[in-house]
Amino acid sequence: MRAIFKQLLVNYFPFVRAKILSRKSTSIRNIMSESNQYDSCFDRPRLVIKKVLAKPQSEGNRAVVRRSIGRPELRNLDPFLMLDEFSVSAPAGFPDHPHRGFETVTYMLEGAFTHQDFAGHKGTINTGDVQWMTAGRGIIHSEMPAGEGSQKGLQLWINLSSKDKMIAPRYQELLNEDIPRAENEGVEVKIIAGEAMGVQSPVYTRTPTMYLDFTLQPTSYYHQATPESWNAFVYIVEGEGVFGIPNSGPVSAHHCLVLGPGEGLSVWNKSSKPLRFVLLGGQPINEPVVQHGPFVMNSQAEIDQTFEDYQYCKNGFENARYWRSGH
Repeated sequence: MRAIFKQLLVNYFPFVRAKILSRKSTSIRNIMSESNQYDSCFDRPRLVIKKVLAKPQSEGNRAVVRRSIGRPELRNLDPFLMLDEFSVSAPAGFPDHPHRGFETVTYMLEGAFTHQDFAGHKGTINTGDVQWMTAGRGIIHSEMPAGEGSQKGLQLWINLSSKDKMIAPRYQELLNEDIPRAENEGVEVKIIAGEAMGVQSPVYTRTPTMYLDFTLQPTSYYHQATPESWNAFVYIVEGEGVFGIPNSGPVSAHHCLVLGPGEGLSVWNKSSKPLRFVLLGGQPINEPVVQHGPFVMNSQAEIDQTFEDYQYCKNGFENARYWRSGH
């Protein structure tokens, strides 16, 4: 009887039918909303294929870093050579040391670092600032805490192709306020390199690179496209998140997540606290990597030549003969 009565109401009282249809429509919208949230939105999403916890280790002069890429279990991820999360208090730091054959990208998360090199370049990298240094054929520089307490940040090493390893050194420096940002529905992103939410970074990357700093508020989610031919990884700065597929387990801070092939990364913050992570991608160089400390070349012969150049202050290291930073 109840079903017959309902059918009579629908047939003879259109406003009742409209109300029922409205409820159905709302239900469908809710289902679709949930579906959009938990679908990856990519036909071939990038999944987490390796997880590495960045463990503390000593570097420089009494400095401690958490290294993820560059550890024995993740020696490199072409074109990335190393990623350190540092937390350094004076007098510890990274006094005079050389580089050749790659780029260093220093991103200050908290506090400040001073730097100077043997070509006369000097300055301070403050909270939120980025220094993109192309060492090329040779740089000797120092990086030391500026101020009291712990100074925190990330330093990434990006390889250079054989044709670029001996180019002249150069810097790109971005102040925090000049780094492009975008925001949408609880998701904020700083675009250090590459593009997100239709916003492009002005940074020129000799090795094509994406470097995005995401903050997701609780219950928010995001889908970020990445070039399919690139290698990519995530480093979690704080909080915990679900990456790749919605039913995978949450991963906490100080983990590096290597991503498999695909069109892009999906991430969900199902926790009650903000999630902050960096997403990095780069075009593989596909060349031999021979590394000896701060020198990265394509062969052992080139490494031997680099040591000779450094020792005898030639082929890019001429200024090393007389320069000292004073740290």
